[in-house]
Amino acid sequence: MKLYHGSTTDIQHIELSKSKPNKDFGRAFYLSVDFEQAMEMAQFKADIEDAAPVINAYEFDDALFQQLRCKRFDDYTVEWAHFVYDHRTEPNGLTLHDFDIVYGPIANDRIGAQITRFKQGYITFDEFLRRIQYIKGITFQYAFCTQQAVDKLIKL
Repeated sequence: MKLYHGSTTDIQHIELSKSKPNKDFGRAFYLSVDFEQAMEMAQFKADIEDAAPVINAYEFDDALFQQLRCKRFDDYTVEWAHFVYDHRTEPNGLTLHDFDIVYGPIANDRIGAQITRFKQGYITFDEFLRRIQYIKGITFQYAFCTQQAVDKLIKL
């Protein structure tokens, strides 16, 4: 399977320590099977950094899912929303699971505002779940959360 990572850097060696904390599935290296999704992320980063977008492509052998600890969310569910909420609000930026790879929907870019509304009691958790769904329709991401998983990616 071909996976893409949008960036402003040609990534030859993936260093999980450089990954940002408090992302949907914790600190990880995030990829997509959708080239356009990766390009949107690369362009977003490029605009912020005043740099050029770069798409990094990797090959991953699907058979390896059987050898790794994986968590899969196939839709926007209450379990997914709790998983995302817990990682987005973890005060020390820790990853709260021991999965090698987590697969699931991408949360809406305005999740921060929805977290605030939920914490302040303005919306219920069900409303929080509805509001954090990606505006452009369901789009999935792979989070490679451990070095063991990252080492299985082959740079193209």
